[in-house]
Amino acid sequence: MSGQRRDYRRSWKTDRDLSMSRDDDHDDSTESFELFRPGSRVSRFEIQEIIGSGSTGIVYRARDIDLDREVALKFLSWNLYRSDDHLARFRQEAQVIARLNHPNIITIHEVGEYRGNPFLVMEYVKSGSIRAYQARHRLPLEDILELAIQISDGLIEAHSRGIIHRDLKPTNILINQRGQAKIADFGLAAILSEIGAADTSVISGTARYMAPEQVRGLSADNRGDLFSLGVVLYEILAGRAPFRGDNLGEIFQAILEREPAPLIEHNLVVPDEVQRIVTKLLKKNQEDRYQYAADVSADLRFGLEAVLAGRARYPGRAGKSSRSIAVLPFKNLSDEREQEYFCEGIAEEIINALTKVRGLHVVARASTFAFKSSMESIHEIGRKLHVDTLLDGSVRRFGSRVRVSARLIDVGSGYHKWSEVFDREIQDIFRIQDEIADSIVRAMEIFISDDELRAISHPSTSNLQAYDFYLRGRQYYHMGRRKNLLFALKMFRRATEIDPDYAMAHAGIADCCAALIHLYSEPSESYLVQADRASRRALELDSGLAQAHASRGFTLWMMNRVDEAREEFETAIRLDPRHLYAHYYYGRSSFRQGELEKAAKLFEDACRHQEHHESRYFAAQTYSAMGHTEKALRSYHLALRAIEKHVELNPDDARAYTFGAVSLCRLGERAAGLEWAERALAIDSTDAGILYNVACLFALEGSHERAIDCLEQALAAGFANLEWAEKDPDLDSIRDNPRFKALKWHN
Repeated sequence: MSGQRRDYRRSWKTDRDLSMSRDDDHDDSTESFELFRPGSRVSRFEIQEIIGSGSTGIVYRARDIDLDREVALKFLSWNLYRSDDHLARFRQEAQVIARLNHPNIITIHEVGEYRGNPFLVMEYVKSGSIRAYQARHRLPLEDILELAIQISDGLIEAHSRGIIHRDLKPTNILINQRGQAKIADFGLAAILSEIGAADTSVISGTARYMAPEQVRGLSADNRGDLFSLGVVLYEILAGRAPFRGDNLGEIFQAILEREPAPLIEHNLVVPDEVQRIVTKLLKKNQEDRYQYAADVSADLRFGLEAVLAGRARYPGRAGKSSRSIAVLPFKNLSDEREQEYFCEGIAEEIINALTKVRGLHVVARASTFAFKSSMESIHEIGRKLHVDTLLDGSVRRFGSRVRVSARLIDVGSGYHKWSEVFDREIQDIFRIQDEIADSIVRAMEIFISDDELRAISHPSTSNLQAYDFYLRGRQYYHMGRRKNLLFALKMFRRATEIDPDYAMAHAGIADCCAALIHLYSEPSESYLVQADRASRRALELDSGLAQAHASRGFTLWMMNRVDEAREEFETAIRLDPRHLYAHYYYGRSSFRQGELEKAAKLFEDACRHQEHHESRYFAAQTYSAMGHTEKALRSYHLALRAIEKHVELNPDDARAYTFGAVSLCRLGERAAGLEWAERALAIDSTDAGILYNVACLFALEGSHERAIDCLEQALAAGFANLEWAEKDPDLDSIRDNPRFKALKWHN
């Protein structure tokens, strides 16, 4: 059959394709295609319509009759093949590409042949290319970076399998209805090259997106794809191509010899870091370019986080960005490895002190502590955190003495702005922390008021032993699991026994008790009494302490005294606009009260100063409840990235896995989402909160009876958060189920 052809042929080029040829510099020679009319049958596929064509073939939307699903069929041009051997080799190579399985790559379901014409059966994406998507939506910078990250992730998967695209361009990047990027025609150019297709003009790439080595006719590797990604990203950000010309010769000359204009000339809100990424992607020399897609993805992620957190540096704003600092966790040089909590505590105390200085941007603990075991250079860490100065140090405790070394480093030059070694009695640790904070302010030439000076040197306790227990408690509180909270509670109590006037330790007790009620449905009466007493005591001791007001607000919320809780949260935010948990718990309270717009803003504000996976997740849930689909999907993307980073550092956090499971399912990754749910249950299948969250997932995915099974188990395990369950949009699909209505929420 391969030698037979239908009687009718025609050269097919729509107006759109002619436009694409001019825009993308395709060869204007005609290709022959066999046209199928709507309703025609091709094997088990029913043709619906033509959805596109180009140099290598024509694409139809079709229905797979056997599986009852929409697919895309791509038929390749006849003149690409000279023999049956070429067709056989095409099938062999295409099957290799079909093994790619990644959410950001169009899935090839199978390879087929109809009357001697080879075709690919591919995943059908209803929306259009990234160019069309941008024309329909006003894409903010963070959305552009998110799409660029997804494209990079798709390249990581393919390159790791030795598959190069060779023709990456906007028309080969599709965006589905969820706003997710999908790379199409992956490896097609590689297939055609491998089988020695007759028309080599169609496999050389699209002119303005070709890497210099492709223009020269040399072999292109994965770095050629990265150059093309740089061109795509530049075009999206600038609204114009980086290499322009009236003909192929001029375009090729620009690619080989000219540097593109800085993005700032076309877009005033492109941060320095994004300009640096694009510039490196577009390096003429392969060796100067990014070498791996993973490095591009990592830099884009840090760039996105900087934009979202307000840390990004923009051209012309160097004066403002020069007052930024990240405090890394101090290294433990003591013989006792358990002294980690002490070293981390010193760094955290310095962070807390510096945040009180107006005009100084201080990177949050969660971001800096992610580099705790990093082997990266100071310059690289500073660049990723988007700061100009870094503080790092070490601590050695021996007997009654402590040696603390600290150094303040200019990220750009690598020179020390200040360094000191403190060799003191352990009782002097508070004075050492104050001296370090004061020295940083002086070295950075920041003017501070007398009030600020008092604030950064205000000791929370003068008792070293109480402070030691407090640091242990705070370390375990950050871990979040029930057993960690119980241990943290024990440590905070010991701190208050030693120093009854330790306000922060009393606030810690309140937080632990309230969290045990809120997250784990612990018997509320005893813990409420303790939280109430401890939070009131913290305020009595220090009414100007933001943490005390936040803890009091959290406690009052658990006591259903909502109006009073609101006042305390707002006071905490006024005293410390960067206070994460004041924003977060205020947001949870507002959601419960049905104040969805307010809740969404509070969750977003919580992440503005530091990445917090739970705030990201609940922001997405809030947008979903408001019916803001696009905002919800974007928030789920951001939440999933934050959750992935969190579980990498905290692999036993079952609750985080449930958030990730729901996020994946909301983003269309059902199989991966259910796998994450199973991980959560494997970590802890008796926890009421875990069971409730997994029940929500099953309800979302249509497993209604199993969802109610999990709710019944959650209630048996002590879950009693009726107010939240009544408003939780995840349970909407089962509210009319008689079994759901029969659940006894107040056992």
